[in-house]
Amino acid sequence: YPKFGVWPDGYYVTYNMFNAAGTSFLGTKVCAMERRAMLAGDTASQQCYDLATEWSLLPSDADGPTPPPAGSPNYILGEHWSDQDKLTMYKMSVDWDTPANTTLDGPTNIEVNPFLWACINVTRGRCVPQSGTAVKLESLGGRTMYRLAYRNFGDHESLVVNHTVDMDVPRTKTGIGWYELRDLGNAVPTVHQQGTTADPGAGVYRWMGSIAQDKNGNMALGYSSSSAADFPSIRYVG
Repeated sequence: YPKFGVWPDGYYVTYNMFNAAGTSFLGTKVCAMERRAMLAGDTASQQCYDLATEWSLLPSDADGPTPPPAGSPNYILGEHWSDQDKLTMYKMSVDWDTPANTTLDGPTNIEVNPFLWACINVTRGRCVPQSGTAVKLESLGGRTMYRLAYRNFGDHESLVVNHTVDMDVPRTKTGIGWYELRDLGNAVPTVHQQGTTADPGAGVYRWMGSIAQDKNGNMALGYSSSSAADFPSIRYVG
């Protein structure tokens, strides 16, 4: 389950790591690949960190014509390992000429509105109903969803991200929780805005979203949708 991000100084990727049998979770690996060498067709290097206590982190992926400020670290974000009211951020700064100077700072916990992990107690998160069969789909709850979209607006930098959350107990639907983070250079970034999109009634499950912004800061969120009366489909909201 690799997740990728394009950054001025490298291509960043994160992995969930398991043993060879796939039966034991080993943590998350965070890597940067040497973009300048790859673009030139030269032999490229890679630098990695292993994080035993993290799960499904996302590297930031730059959008738009204005790059991040020179020397900006890549921002790496995920749900907090144990608390359902926080996101966790790392910042990776790579020195390709002197790898010993490369750093991975964090974790930094960012408080958000409380949420419920989607289908976290269901085997493999299989809780999403679909029409015409009793077989349920995997919600991919308990993790932030690709991409962690970055945009530099000139007067501010912004990250947007989403995840699937339960909307009620007992569960009758799931929704998409989304966040915009700013002040990325602060010790703790600011949650500029956040919200949840879900069906006003019961029974419709929204999951596996992807969010991004245009140059004016308008956001679009695409996601999968399904219910016992509907086949799986794709929806979007702006």
